[in-house]
Amino acid sequence: MRGLIIGCGSAGRRHLRNLRELRDLDLIAYRHALGDSEALKREFGVQTYLDLDEALALHPIFAIIANPPRYHVPVALAAAQAGCHLLIEKPLSDSLEGVQDLITTVRERNVVALVGFTLRFHPGLRVLKSLLEEERVGRVVSVRAEVGQYLPDWHPGEDYRKSYSAKRDLGGGVILDLIHELDYVRWLVGEVREVACMAGHESRLEIETEDVAEILLRFESGAIGNVHMDYVQRDPSRTCRIVGEEGTIVWDYFASEVRLFEATSQSWRVFPQDRFDRNDLFLSEMKHFLACVDGRETPVVDLEEARRVQVLALAAQESACSGKVCSV
Repeated sequence: MRGLIIGCGSAGRRHLRNLRELRDLDLIAYRHALGDSEALKREFGVQTYLDLDEALALHPIFAIIANPPRYHVPVALAAAQAGCHLLIEKPLSDSLEGVQDLITTVRERNVVALVGFTLRFHPGLRVLKSLLEEERVGRVVSVRAEVGQYLPDWHPGEDYRKSYSAKRDLGGGVILDLIHELDYVRWLVGEVREVACMAGHESRLEIETEDVAEILLRFESGAIGNVHMDYVQRDPSRTCRIVGEEGTIVWDYFASEVRLFEATSQSWRVFPQDRFDRNDLFLSEMKHFLACVDGRETPVVDLEEARRVQVLALAAQESACSGKVCSV
């Protein structure tokens, strides 16, 4: 089985490492500039191509799209037209341009397309999801999600100012970069009806994009949500609190636990999670993707699902610019 990695930054290299750990594959890479191609060959044994058509002519079975978000859809479309199964890093894009064409092509070519919302594989969020499905807190009335971490700490040794997160024309900024939260609150609570957002570049970080956002959501169920995102917190935070008529559920990523308060017992119950490395999420995602390629599983986040998350993120951006509530 031959696989093609498109984009060889931190995400692409992580996927290369994980693929090498999981299977004996023939891997090749495409990137727009030669860069450290010799280092990639020494470390991963991959041949790098500067022409996408040349790489696709080698008939890879799958392609992993890990270049900046602005370019996800065009290269994914080319790969799908060549018959490649797709794993596309989040966000799907920085706009909706070409997304429907990609959905149509994937359907016509009968290939797999998975979008990389790795938090869907987090054991804590899966416990939270199961508690909601069991109606342990009754009807959900509100959800509050928070994520924040100091951007220069994301990839030590790299200049954050050169990352796509810092560049508006590459699809950076917290709303798209931290889109995981918008995906999982939809997964947990349901579709969103209305969005209001305030966002901006409020810190001294040397970036072109927004570094903080507060997003208000009205779900179709009537529940109200709040999602906070920032590039600024020195003490990283990632939590979700769901309030229902019969109790409360709290998930804390860094504490590795889920806590449940039920009105019937008037007490908290803790569901501790085994400590895990962040890369475990990416390994689980890659195992799932390979199982999808083999025909043993179906994508947990397909293109239609990812498009709905994209619409929500773009509505938040629009609201931040217009100062108006946006319907979704």
